[in-house]
Amino acid sequence: MTQAATRRTPGTPCWTSLMVHSLAATQDFYHSLFGWEFTPGPQQLGAYVRAVQGGRPVAGLSELPPERHLPVAWTTYLASDDADETAEMIRACGGTVAVGPLDADEAGRMLIAADPEGAVFGVWQESTYTAEETGAPGTPVWHELLTREGTGVHKFYRMVFGYQAETAAGEEPGCRTLHLDGRPVCAIQSVGDALPRDRGPYWMTHFAVDDVDDTVRRVTELGGQVVRPPSQGATGHRATVRDPEGAAFTVVRRAEG
Repeated sequence: MTQAATRRTPGTPCWTSLMVHSLAATQDFYHSLFGWEFTPGPQQLGAYVRAVQGGRPVAGLSELPPERHLPVAWTTYLASDDADETAEMIRACGGTVAVGPLDADEAGRMLIAADPEGAVFGVWQESTYTAEETGAPGTPVWHELLTREGTGVHKFYRMVFGYQAETAAGEEPGCRTLHLDGRPVCAIQSVGDALPRDRGPYWMTHFAVDDVDDTVRRVTELGGQVVRPPSQGATGHRATVRDPEGAAFTVVRRAEG
C-alpha cells in the first residue's frame, strides 16, 4: 500500500525540529530511543540533519553555534500556502517573526516566529506534496501549545490560521482542541502556574511509541529525565520526558478507535 501525498491544509502541524548544543550526542540519543537514521538537510542555519523513520523524514535536528548558550526545545512548524503572507499576518496579529521567511534549498520556504505570549513556532511552505502521517512508532502524532492562559493566544492562532476551537468530552480542564475543516489538528492547554517559572509558553511534540513504560525506562537509561510519569489521558497512555539536553517531549500510545 502506498501513502497518499497531499498539500497540507494551512495551519496543520507539518514538521518538528530541534536545535541542540551537541548534534552528534543528540543523534545517538534519538537513534537509540526511536531507531531514527539521519540524512543531511538544508544548511542555511548551520549543521542540520533530517531524522528518517521507515524511509520517510519525521523531524529535523540542527546544531547551535558554540557561543549560543540557549535552552533547547522542540519547535512545531505549521503549514502555510504562502510563508511571506503568513509572516505579515503574524506581525499584524501581535506576534513576532525572528527568522525568515527564507528558502530551505528546494524543499520549501520557512520562518521562525513567536506568538504574543512568547511561544516559538515555525511556518513551513512546502514546495512538494507530502505523504500523510502514519502514526508509526517514532513519528510525531500530535502537537500541543502549553500556555498559562489560552483565551487570548487562541485568538491569535484563529486569526492567523483560521482554527476553530472545541472542548471535547474527556479532555483535561483548560484544553481546547483546534480544528481545520472539521478535523482536529492540535490543541492549546492552559496550565496556569504549573508552567515552569524559568520558561515561557511552548509547543510540545508528541511521538508515538509501542510501549510508554518501556520508552520512559529507556529515556532514563540514555541520560534523559522523566517530567510527567506515565498516565492515561484523553489521547492515550502517555508520559512527558526530557532528552539529555533538556528538550521536553511527550511519548504516547494512542487510544484505539
